[in-house]
Amino acid sequence: MERDDGGGGGLFFRGLQNRSHKKTKLRTRKSALYLSPQKSTGRCGDLLGENIYLVLFIIALRICNCFLVQTSFVPDEYWQSLEVAHHMVFNYGYLTWEWTERLRGYTYPLIFASIYKILHLLGKDSVHLLIWIPRLAQALLSAIADLRLYSLMKQLENHQVARWVFFCQLCSWFTWYCCTRTLTNTMETVLTIIALFYYPLEGSKSMNSVKYSSLVALAFIIRPTAVIPWIPLLFRHFWQEQRKLDLILHQFLPVGFVTLSLSLIIDRIFFGQWTLVQYNFLKFNVLQDLGSFYGSHSWHWYFSQGFPAVLGTHLPFFIHGCFLAPKRYRIFLVTVLWTLLVYSMLSHKEFRFIYPVLPFCMVFCGYSLNNLKTWKKPALSFLFLSNMLLALYTGLVHQRGTLDVMTNIQELSYNNTNVSSASVLMMMPCHSTPYYSHVHYPLPMRFLQCPPDLTGKTDYLVEADMFYLNPLKWLYMEFQNDSPLPTHLIIFSVLEEEISPFLITNNYERSAVFFHTHFPESRTGSHIYVYERKLKGKLNQR
Repeated sequence: MERDDGGGGGLFFRGLQNRSHKKTKLRTRKSALYLSPQKSTGRCGDLLGENIYLVLFIIALRICNCFLVQTSFVPDEYWQSLEVAHHMVFNYGYLTWEWTERLRGYTYPLIFASIYKILHLLGKDSVHLLIWIPRLAQALLSAIADLRLYSLMKQLENHQVARWVFFCQLCSWFTWYCCTRTLTNTMETVLTIIALFYYPLEGSKSMNSVKYSSLVALAFIIRPTAVIPWIPLLFRHFWQEQRKLDLILHQFLPVGFVTLSLSLIIDRIFFGQWTLVQYNFLKFNVLQDLGSFYGSHSWHWYFSQGFPAVLGTHLPFFIHGCFLAPKRYRIFLVTVLWTLLVYSMLSHKEFRFIYPVLPFCMVFCGYSLNNLKTWKKPALSFLFLSNMLLALYTGLVHQRGTLDVMTNIQELSYNNTNVSSASVLMMMPCHSTPYYSHVHYPLPMRFLQCPPDLTGKTDYLVEADMFYLNPLKWLYMEFQNDSPLPTHLIIFSVLEEEISPFLITNNYERSAVFFHTHFPESRTGSHIYVYERKLKGKLNQR
């Protein structure tokens, strides 16, 4: 409290106080000036809002991740992205029935087609670059998403919690297995994480409605089901927003109009007609549920098998973290449960469909690790080792034969003097292998077809099913009346004994063997065999 003694003494005392205040302010300014060069230096060492060494580390990790995943997961990794991109640029290849029915959009393949076109213009379109450059591009995008998740948790919590969430994200075996693959689900997950960085959460300093809604809209354009995890988040934003009309009219509607228009224009160029592929996709997979043609599971599959398998050994930490995380993260838990419930209502279920909610789960796992005391080191060791062993096995061993066999076909295309007369028949479940994106040569190739019935026939059988009902009979009927035989056959090992009479009669000899998996399934096997027809001067003739 300031006291007034009156007269000159009071003025003198006030003068001393004023000087004191000035000195204090001056010291504060000097302190600020003294610290400013350090802050400036810190900014110079930043990249994407984080320390440059951290950025380089995660990029290097995801590049290693890319090269340490050499196995096959699902056909869509190639047939809905790389095969389409190859056809767009090089004008040969095969487009699946989804493209003739216009269920898929060209926005996502256009990314890889642009890469292919650049490589082609530079004269560097070798088959190895066509295979690996798109995957490296996807790895880079996944690295950016990892950094955005870390940055978001630093804003919402602190460095310590952010580090544990980051550790859980990097340790996840399923993220390792999927994040460098050219799947629409991978891009959907990347866009979801980056959009979450700009989403208006309490404590976030990077919130931006236009940016996050643009990323969500782009994810929807690439894969319409990407909107499912965002329904609770969008509803929460709308509920908490005071200027609701402005949010819709000035942000959501313009963003939706621009992205949808862009998608329509891209698809108009490549389909040759105006097509709303997002509606076709949702109609086929959700409204008509025709995806069940490719397999169906019980309603509880995601809860009893899918979600626990995807989380792996993170599951107990996730459950523990759900009880520890602050209330503001309940929206993340609601998002996870909502997504699982919606996908559970569809007959056709796959692990990759719930991949986009995995980063939400890592937040709870990070909270669990942050609150562990006495058992923290054993828990970290367990989490790291269990996930890395599973990641390395699934990335390097399980289901690798279908990719390795493509190397043999590449050699057939580029090293065989009689390549003009060579041809390949893949007698495997349809879309088991990649196609021209992994050969990059117009070699005559054929595989067993399996488009779904869109006419409502009750006794409809695809070519692959007819073949497996009686493989030997199918072969003799297919290659009768002097029909030209393929020079090379590719089969799973379980089929060899059944078709051996055809192989012997037509002089096929096994020329290569590729390991596939330790767990043979009904139509596959532990190995893939390549058979070559050996005839002196009568190649490809009966």
